[in-house]
Amino acid sequence: MKETVSSFMAKATIKAADKEHRRKINFNIGKYNAVVPQGKQQFLDVHLAREKAKNIKWKAIETLDKQLETFEAIITKRGAKVIWAEDAQQALEAIGKICEEKNCKTLVKSKSMVTEEIHLNDYLEKQGIESVETDLGEYIQQLDGEPPYHIVTPAMHKSKEDVARLFADKLGTDPKSTPEQLTLTARKVLREKYVQAEVGVTGANFIIADIGGIAVTENEGNARLSCSMPKTHIVIAGIEKVIPSLTDLGLFWPLLSTFGTGQKVTVYNTIVTGPRQANETDGPEDMYVILLDNGRTNILANEKQRESLYCIRCGACLNACPVYKNIGGHTYAATYSGPIGSVITPHLKDMGEWKHLSYASSLCGNCTEVCAVKINLHELLLENRHESVESGYGSFTEKMTWKMWKQAMLRRKWMNMANGGMKNRVVNSMMKSWTAHRGKLEFPQKSFNQLWREKNSHK
Repeated sequence: MKETVSSFMAKATIKAADKEHRRKINFNIGKYNAVVPQGKQQFLDVHLAREKAKNIKWKAIETLDKQLETFEAIITKRGAKVIWAEDAQQALEAIGKICEEKNCKTLVKSKSMVTEEIHLNDYLEKQGIESVETDLGEYIQQLDGEPPYHIVTPAMHKSKEDVARLFADKLGTDPKSTPEQLTLTARKVLREKYVQAEVGVTGANFIIADIGGIAVTENEGNARLSCSMPKTHIVIAGIEKVIPSLTDLGLFWPLLSTFGTGQKVTVYNTIVTGPRQANETDGPEDMYVILLDNGRTNILANEKQRESLYCIRCGACLNACPVYKNIGGHTYAATYSGPIGSVITPHLKDMGEWKHLSYASSLCGNCTEVCAVKINLHELLLENRHESVESGYGSFTEKMTWKMWKQAMLRRKWMNMANGGMKNRVVNSMMKSWTAHRGKLEFPQKSFNQLWREKNSHK
């Protein structure tokens, strides 16, 4: 626990002082902020659209067991196989078994945060299987040996010059290549992998219960190629990705694209309802859908935190968060960074070890303001803090400090006695954890209570 916290603080301190990092992030998020208002114009009432989406997700999560059973029954009839995985290990073992049966040597995968969550690439590498990221941003990060920096934009922290240098080092291209030339280079490399791959892996932006299908939205077409060219298609998705009906996509796809990238709708939108059918010429011979829990039922069981399962992974809260923009996505050391990551990670992993993420927030509420499905993120961060204290994870010093504070706050005479510099000395000398990363607190010489009494003493 102490190592996780100290590592976070050390990385945050370094990154917050990195002006070049801040320049790149402000540039990229600035472009995002310029286009999102344009995307929102497609909604007659964007607040009503968000409220409706939240209500639909509420219905889906409150009836999650029935929704998933309906999905399984329908997609199974079309020849897909559904696998339920309680944790990451079960999911990895299932994928490993499928790859072994298919004699898989090369696997292509589209962008998927849930595969990052279970560390699929590391697992496959140990099995001697080449796993290739086909999303350009993910491919860049894979070449550089880094995890994604952002839920939607994996290489947001890199400039075009950074990518050009990386490609020159790893692929032998011209260090002065333009973004267009770099994209064509990646395209040439990846197209060969689609042909070679025995297995393709995708995530799912949404699991559609009433038709037994999975919906994928993207801008590069790589997910379509990953799920259609290899003979075997594996979908891995968190159980919370369910929406009740196909008709709900008319709302969720535009919301996801607008709040994710500022587009009215992304370029490629695909619904997959099973492997290739008898009357079809294209598509995989086999399809497997792995429904992953991995701590999600912990959140489902928590009535106050359940709302965080409504998240559609648009990444808007990351772009809005002043803390994220200062310390960067990698500082969180978790699959999901930013406000939503700070809310769910302590529940997906371990509250005692990860509670510090819930304190990495200014509680300004901007994350809640921009959330596509109106999740009360800043309130959930506060709830995490409350739950960590109730669970006994506060330090001895923290507990004693609050006891002293409570006693003082209950006694006005004590509060007034501490004025005149004593508060400054006590707080700035004793509360090392506060002053280690913040400026000194300077209290006024007299409290409002004292000033009020002086002003009204003659009346």
